[in-house]
Amino acid sequence: MFRRFRRFLALLSAADLAATMVALALAEALRPLLPGKTLGSGDVLSPLVYAIVALVWTPVFQVLGVYESQGAMNIATQVRRMSKAMPVAILVLAGALYFSFREVSRLLVIYFAALDWALLTLLRVAGVTALRLLRQKMRPGQVLIVGAGEPGVEVAAAIARDLGPVLTVLGFVDDELPADALTGLPVLGRVADTARLVREFGCDEVVITLPSSQYDQIERVVYDLHSLPVRVRVAPDLLKLALVRASVEMLGPVPLIGVREPVIDGANWAIKRATDVVLSALALALLWPVLLLLAIAIKLDSPGPAIFRQRRVGENCKEFWTLKFRTMVQGADQLAESVVATDEVGHPVYKRPNDPRVTRVGRLLRRTSLDELPQLVNVLRGEMSLVGPRPEQEFIAAHYEPWQRQRLAVPPGITGWWQVSGRSDLPMHLNTQYDLYYIRNYSLWLDLKILWMTLGVVIRGKGAY
Repeated sequence: MFRRFRRFLALLSAADLAATMVALALAEALRPLLPGKTLGSGDVLSPLVYAIVALVWTPVFQVLGVYESQGAMNIATQVRRMSKAMPVAILVLAGALYFSFREVSRLLVIYFAALDWALLTLLRVAGVTALRLLRQKMRPGQVLIVGAGEPGVEVAAAIARDLGPVLTVLGFVDDELPADALTGLPVLGRVADTARLVREFGCDEVVITLPSSQYDQIERVVYDLHSLPVRVRVAPDLLKLALVRASVEMLGPVPLIGVREPVIDGANWAIKRATDVVLSALALALLWPVLLLLAIAIKLDSPGPAIFRQRRVGENCKEFWTLKFRTMVQGADQLAESVVATDEVGHPVYKRPNDPRVTRVGRLLRRTSLDELPQLVNVLRGEMSLVGPRPEQEFIAAHYEPWQRQRLAVPPGITGWWQVSGRSDLPMHLNTQYDLYYIRNYSLWLDLKILWMTLGVVIRGKGAY
């Protein structure tokens, strides 16, 4: 369905590149007229600088989802995506210029960034407005939904929200459940009437949302529509098995639906992994004196090793040894059951502020989150990420409800969305909901936002114990 925006997004991509070249030329032309150091003869931009910008902008915007089909008709969404990608593109450009054209004025880059953002914003306002006006003069595509159950209602709501100017839902066909009370859309007939209704209303698309138990009816509808000029899509209810995200690929003539696929893969995985390696290696190189002093303080405060190793459950239920500075007395694991409590609705609470097993130095380390620093080694090993759900203890993961296991679909992290939203002050079942929000809304921008928010949370020490 979203393919209807492919031409618009392709034109937008080309227009973005052209506008970016114009912004760079304007910045070069206006630079002598604006405040700052005067230009010399060496400040005229080489054509290679324009080539570097062209090679940076489109790939960065593509990787960061600027040209995603969903939300293509929403100006705010378009500007927000572009505004998130722009700083990354500028940083990549700055790095490239550092190794090639150091003489390029930093003020010129700033002027270029401001002009480019303004031009690309105007381009999106004009482009989306023009597309909406054009669509108003055209008949929107007509969609008929086969099945008025929960999946059908969700499809209708999604079409109205994301594809309103392009597609409109005529109604449902169903043998049992009326949908009028749920969506305000009519039930136009029975499933057997689908082909007749498509011809009568001139439908462009049919979406089948019947449960797999009605496979015979699904097969019959697809067969009846085979000779009609209509696109047919199926939303099989087996996708309920996909805990977070599903994928579809062809194996010869057979479509395979992956219901347990990596959530972060491809370019997103490469960027996230590269960020983890660079930042964790840099942090260890700078903080090793601090790590040494903390290890000495732990040894002086109580008997036992400075580093605490524990089996944790990571991505896709893989187990690994996580590293932390020891904050409890030796043998604290054997006392775990004695301190476990439950909240008012019966959910287990494994952490509490007055845990008697925590040592004096350990309490300070937990309050400042310095006990997490050894996990930078886990990040370098690839067992963890800087940002993600916390690696769970085995005995806690063993008691997960099915919906809570969704948090194991991505690599665990040192910090995450729930840590910056309340940390240990939140009950475990709410922690999981925050983790699922992160998984379903993952982006490089969200990772950077969480890392920045973590600094404030650590300084305040709220919810850490």
